[in-house]
Amino acid sequence: MAEHVLVPWQLTDGGDGWPATLRVDVWDGQGAPPDVSDVSFYVLPYGVSSARGLVTAMPRLRVLQALTAGYEQLLPLLRPGLTLCNGRGLHDASTAEHALGLVLAAQRDLPTWVDDQRERRWEPHYTRSLADSRVLIVGYGSIGTALERRLLACEASVVRVARSARPETRVHGVAELPALLPKADIVVLILPDNESTERLFDATAMAALPDGALVVNVGRGRTLDTEALAAETGRGRLRAALDVTDPEPLPAGHPLWSHPGVLITPHVAGGSATFYPRARRLIGDQLHRFVTGAPLRNVVREG
Repeated sequence: MAEHVLVPWQLTDGGDGWPATLRVDVWDGQGAPPDVSDVSFYVLPYGVSSARGLVTAMPRLRVLQALTAGYEQLLPLLRPGLTLCNGRGLHDASTAEHALGLVLAAQRDLPTWVDDQRERRWEPHYTRSLADSRVLIVGYGSIGTALERRLLACEASVVRVARSARPETRVHGVAELPALLPKADIVVLILPDNESTERLFDATAMAALPDGALVVNVGRGRTLDTEALAAETGRGRLRAALDVTDPEPLPAGHPLWSHPGVLITPHVAGGSATFYPRARRLIGDQLHRFVTGAPLRNVVREG
């Protein structure tokens, strides 16, 4: 009997598509799903949190494939015999590009120039630069590695920070942040959302930064203390560029919307045009591995 798989978009047989031996249904998370009682491989639609609930209706499910790097919210769905794979690598280029864009926009004061253009105003002034800036990447994984390459091309100095120190690759541990923050011009947070990272970047961490430092968050909103950041940006001591917030979306009346030196984008860093072709290639490869019994990629929990 052919394995039944559920994917969020149409693929083509062969190449990057699914093996011809599979029985494939397509469901993008909108409307009523097909019969999933015998689905054995489920690719979660990207950005549709309600699609997670379908897992409970799949008693024969053996592989749950996420298209995000983060997977903490999926752990309660796991059961014996169910393997979870994530989308590690799919968003590296897109998120790194967006983080670099936020940094450059903030350093070169692009929001001011946009406002000036809208008002047909010509008031030149000199700005900060990314070149020669000291940038801390907090959460140095695959996205951090991609961002580092882009920052180095802009002649910045990069300091790597991860959960644990790895001296052999010049990676500092988070325990070293109190010593690293006072020397940072820019801090980029690319952290997952879990108990150890919640409010990791708090009022104490922000107080350790020098005046005028830039805080960038392209990871998860809860890793940063929103109210502490608002207090710092409200008095003009720190600047911020945020793709994620806590809460999300940020309430319309929240002061961060209007503080000078704060740039906000609506959690779009990972969703550029590079994502879908890379996701299709990953899913095509995973399905071929699934059929042939080869090891799956990006396994984060083994069922």
